[in-house]
Amino acid sequence: MKKDSLKARLRRTLRWDLWMTLGPALVIVSIAFAVTFYFVKPAPPKKLVIAAAGDEGGFRYFARKYQEILAKHGVTVEIRPTDGSLTSIKLLEDEHSGVDVAFVQSGTSDATKAPRVVSLGSLSYVPLWVFYRGPTIDDLNALQGKRIVVGPEESGTRALSMKLLEANGVGAAPTELLSLGRDEAIEQLKQGKVDAVFIVSPAESPPVQRLARVPDINLLSFSRGEAYVRRYPYLSRHVLPRGVLDLAADVPDHDVVMLAPTANLVATDALHPALAYLLMRAASEVHGKAGILDRTGEFPAALEAGFPFSSEARRYYQSGVPLLHRYLPFWAASLVDRLWVMLVPFIAVLVPLGRVAPALYQWRVRSRIFRWYARLKEIELQLEEGPGREMLEEMLRRLDEAEREVNRIPMPLAYAENLYFFREHVDVVRRRLTRRIAESGEPSSEVLTAQEKTA
Repeated sequence: MKKDSLKARLRRTLRWDLWMTLGPALVIVSIAFAVTFYFVKPAPPKKLVIAAAGDEGGFRYFARKYQEILAKHGVTVEIRPTDGSLTSIKLLEDEHSGVDVAFVQSGTSDATKAPRVVSLGSLSYVPLWVFYRGPTIDDLNALQGKRIVVGPEESGTRALSMKLLEANGVGAAPTELLSLGRDEAIEQLKQGKVDAVFIVSPAESPPVQRLARVPDINLLSFSRGEAYVRRYPYLSRHVLPRGVLDLAADVPDHDVVMLAPTANLVATDALHPALAYLLMRAASEVHGKAGILDRTGEFPAALEAGFPFSSEARRYYQSGVPLLHRYLPFWAASLVDRLWVMLVPFIAVLVPLGRVAPALYQWRVRSRIFRWYARLKEIELQLEEGPGREMLEEMLRRLDEAEREVNRIPMPLAYAENLYFFREHVDVVRRRLTRRIAESGEPSSEVLTAQEKTA
């Protein structure tokens, strides 16, 4: 029973030492992980809402392509129809709208009106088509006094058209500015009910190409195209080559100078970084091919859009796709990207603790023996003072008591040598005491017992 009691005491002591050593370490590690977790980005959402206008810039078509690509990576895309780029930007600025991303036309708005919106890049040139009836004209100032369709109220087409017309002094009576949708505007132009129509649409757009083939309807060539580009940085000048729309029918029948804003991908500044990279990868897949006005690999690009680029967009256009996203699936890259921050506790806390904790545990175990060395030192100092026989025998009893107490200390086998070292040192002091007592006269029974211990 006594042996079992000693074993139980040893187990309890070892557990106590272990908890006293590991407890503070666990608290420190927990605090480090809690602080680190505060800075860990949340997992990217599985749903994304994209705002896109139906009759503007081919945005609805682009949105469906993105929807297909993101679905392969486990992200569901909801397409939110809007009346135009202005509406899309308002939805992005409204944090309660649920819209995360939008396709918008450059020049429609800017960061002063929508500070929460950031740009993920330009996607393609979306030329401005000005179709008109009547004699050939070479700029917008010739439209004064005409019936002009400038696009729906909230559209980027209207925003651009009004800006260019006002710059040319066009708009005062008897000029009529009409807000009609694309299809209705085309139909009224064919019937002669309006004189000119502004359309912002890709060169590959079927309605635009069909309208270009209609007799008696002309396409405006901007003779002062370079001047517009200098005044409006979000515009670019392009030449639509003769016959590029239809070689057989020679449409157009001459080179046409066109102005083109860009289609842009913009987002809220709260968009998850992983989704931003996924969207830009989708943009490279959808818009990286050559078109009538676009060269292979020209888009997506970091062109002027009126909004600041997100930090992810800047890194993407400077360095390309991040390493993790190049070689890992989207979910795996997102997970690793989030969890690498958790290495901070391991490096900053666990590594030092890995060195300190064993030393602390060793100190706690050895300290139970080491403090008894004070008793030995005390006896040795008293021995130097030349005590009498009675004092020497008292010192010997104190020494034996110290040895008995140390022998009762629970000690792991890995540290048992400390116990035996102490006993050797006790024997050294005991021999000095017994020798001094023997020199003082007839040894007592305590001295004889001590001599037997040291023999």
